[in-house]
Amino acid sequence: MKDKKVLIAENISHESPGLIGEILNENEVYFDIVDLSQGHDFPNPAKYSAVFVFGGPSSANDDTAIMNNELKQIKQILSDGIPYFGICLGLQTLVKAAGGEVQKNPVKEIGFRDQKGKYFKIELTSEGNQDAIFNGIKSPMQIFHLHGEAVKLASKMRLLATGEYCKNQVVKIGKNAYGFQGHLEVTEPLLKEWIKKDNDLKLANSNSLIADYKTLKSEYGQNSRTITNNFLHIAGLT
Repeated sequence: MKDKKVLIAENISHESPGLIGEILNENEVYFDIVDLSQGHDFPNPAKYSAVFVFGGPSSANDDTAIMNNELKQIKQILSDGIPYFGICLGLQTLVKAAGGEVQKNPVKEIGFRDQKGKYFKIELTSEGNQDAIFNGIKSPMQIFHLHGEAVKLASKMRLLATGEYCKNQVVKIGKNAYGFQGHLEVTEPLLKEWIKKDNDLKLANSNSLIADYKTLKSEYGQNSRTITNNFLHIAGLT
């Protein structure tokens, strides 16, 4: 039964739903979680009203059984018009499945700040300003990053937001498939777990990362809530 139930696909165990999971619970939207990194199969997406795919250290270019099946299922999601919300690798798999490319970004974007010490920001395009996913969002908006790859768009893909070091930050495909290069799910406990387990974050200054989160928490959290709630409305779940 598809009634108000969504699928959450994790590409690594510690990149869990975080704040987005809290928002789903607040809206009484039930969800199943599958951890693909543990060898669990990607369920039939036709059973769900929407699909969320989160990040991980894998590449959408990996020629593995897990990744090939994930791309196959995302192609099915797009074909069936199932609402899709991808974060980080979840954006890259979306674009790859739809005929775009995933390639190394000139610089890694890690944490809340860029190499100059400025907060990472994304700027909405004219299409982004008009899209329902960004209703109530003021541009530019700050975001958390954790990636070394980026996407190259194919035709009919719409660019909704850009960044200084990684151009293609938010992408829309079809009527209801969205991908975000940055992370919207970060909470303080989740960030602390990532600092312990993620190879790039292990090299960063953990005290600075946590201090940045606390500084940005209010605005970051409100933007994440607004965008997630907008998506749930687009998906017909609220």
